[in-house]
Amino acid sequence: MNVRPATPDDLMNMQHCNLLCLPENYLMKYYFYHALSWPQLSYVAEDERGNIVGYVLAKMEEETEDDDDRHGHITSLAVKRSHRRLGLAQKLMNQTARAMVEVFNAKYVSLHVRKSNRAALNLYNNTLKFSTSDIEPKYYADGEDAYAMRRDLVEFARQNDIAPANPETFFKSSSDRRRHEEKE
Repeated sequence: MNVRPATPDDLMNMQHCNLLCLPENYLMKYYFYHALSWPQLSYVAEDERGNIVGYVLAKMEEETEDDDDRHGHITSLAVKRSHRRLGLAQKLMNQTARAMVEVFNAKYVSLHVRKSNRAALNLYNNTLKFSTSDIEPKYYADGEDAYAMRRDLVEFARQNDIAPANPETFFKSSSDRRRHEEKE
């Protein structure tokens, strides 16, 4: 299995994978928007023959004014049923998290997940160390609630020796400043 950055040539196959795996689907222009706006953040997983069997579609949130709140968002993650339980979702998520830190100095990444999606919740909570920040009532078109979740990328970067885009501001978050002030 190979995980690599997504290219514009992959977008049709990413959309096809989405249609096979998820009830939330997007128009092709949404994939193009992500690919053109944040080409560094979306990745695909390929099988031995080069067929796309999974992807992550990600973006940066643009409305942040404060450098401490710079963060990314996972728009969509899918792995075909035939290739699940191989660690591909974790690899895809870690690659996009790494790129968010290295390119955009993102402090955290957010996502939404259906309350009923136990497999995804296990991945996010136990493997990737996301925490639930809120419940969004009737978030999905069918009326199901979503958990709003966040993953701390400062801690992820420290644990994986990732060099952020701007180390001085990246490691000087508001919580780090508070800890420093408490020591004094």
